[in-house]
Amino acid sequence: MASDIDLRGPLPGVHYERREDGIAVIRLDRPERGNALLPTMQPVFRAIWSEVRDDDAIRVAIVCASGERHFCTGFDVAEAEGEDADDVFTDRPLAEAVHWSPHQNQVWKPVICAVNGLCVGGGLHFVVDADIVLASENAAFMDTHVNVGMVGALENVGLARRLPLGSALRMTLMGRHYRMPARRAYDLGLVDELVETPEALLPAALEMAGQLLQNSPQAMALSKQAVWGSLEQGYGPALEQAWALLRRHWQHPDFREGPRAFVEKRPPRWNPDPNARDEDEE
Repeated sequence: MASDIDLRGPLPGVHYERREDGIAVIRLDRPERGNALLPTMQPVFRAIWSEVRDDDAIRVAIVCASGERHFCTGFDVAEAEGEDADDVFTDRPLAEAVHWSPHQNQVWKPVICAVNGLCVGGGLHFVVDADIVLASENAAFMDTHVNVGMVGALENVGLARRLPLGSALRMTLMGRHYRMPARRAYDLGLVDELVETPEALLPAALEMAGQLLQNSPQAMALSKQAVWGSLEQGYGPALEQAWALLRRHWQHPDFREGPRAFVEKRPPRWNPDPNARDEDEE
């Protein structure tokens, strides 16, 4: 179980750092294997995302990767017949079976994905389910599910949300015959900001994360829920859900603290507890 995993010790294929400033850095760390995903890594990601979601001291998360050539080359096909593969290829409902990305673990804190080098297949989980995607100029995106006899499904639905339909289908159906360069991904909206070199990528992500730390944690969480939730329903119901989230925030201390700090010309003192209630409203 994910709760049995010691996140402070060595982790298979992942380096996890909880920084004192409230930023969690999650690094894919198998550069010798293209940072490919192992079956044993999924429960680790579930445990990491659970901590990011539930620990109020963590405010922002960054997903990145070791090395310069590969962000993630997808699932390690050499492990497809291994004993641990049943943890990935399992006939269970989605909510019970897949826990790679923040969205799949109901993480409503801001998540930045910093892509260096080639991102393939399962690596796209982290891209399509991030809130903000940075990429170095040497990045490229490709999906090879169909080349190895697998269905391009979950990541590809995410691609269709962030790319024009034809571009998502071209990547899905052409497999290894098409790589989308970083510049093209940026032009189409899959990438939100380009960074010139891989070395500059993590510093750029950390700078952006530092800017996010200045905002109300609860306001960002509810704003994120409103925007992501709008993708799952029509315009009218999405507005109703957004209105309910907005009204919910009126009871939180940050709702009064923000304007008060602005008037008093000081940095806001945000309350990280999502369940906190403004005493003036009691």
